[in-house]
Amino acid sequence: MTGKQETDPLPRFHAWLAEARANEPNDPEAMTLATADSRGRPSARMVLLKDADARGFVFYTNLESRKGQELGENPHAALLMHWKSLRRQVRIEGPVSPVDPAEADEYFASRPRGSRIGAWASSQSRPMEAMFVLERRVAEFTARFGLGEIPRPPHWSGFRLAPERIEFWKDGKFRLHERIIHIREGNSWRLERLFP
Repeated sequence: MTGKQETDPLPRFHAWLAEARANEPNDPEAMTLATADSRGRPSARMVLLKDADARGFVFYTNLESRKGQELGENPHAALLMHWKSLRRQVRIEGPVSPVDPAEADEYFASRPRGSRIGAWASSQSRPMEAMFVLERRVAEFTARFGLGEIPRPPHWSGFRLAPERIEFWKDGKFRLHERIIHIREGNSWRLERLFP
């Protein structure tokens, strides 16, 4: 397997994502985001992929959340997309950096109004006495913004993971799975097959 087209992982990724969008019953853009704090203690949660191109894989969050804080302390992460109905998964690893503020503004403006208010109302990952506290805060911010525009909160933005490794895993009979890994080397990719 040689040549740039064959070693570039993005065409395969987008083909698999398109198949998932056509076949996966729930959230084909869902992915596990694994982070680690400054002491290397890991944590993982589900987020949604919002963009994927040659620059990287984008997701958004509250910057004050646990994941936001951990990415601030240790700007490296791993993503895992698993499509059970297709019996496939993609693992992605690399450094993470904040998206441009204008890019975050544009995406935030595209979200449903309720989601934008929720971004203001939720003190994500912090203790909450009861649901009524969140409901009260939603009501307060709904009244504050009225029918006007809802700006992006300063504590809410996105991250872009610049992939250094992308592994494609496809189920095989008798656990003879296909594993293909793309490893970034400068501006190009090296492709390897792995034993299952």
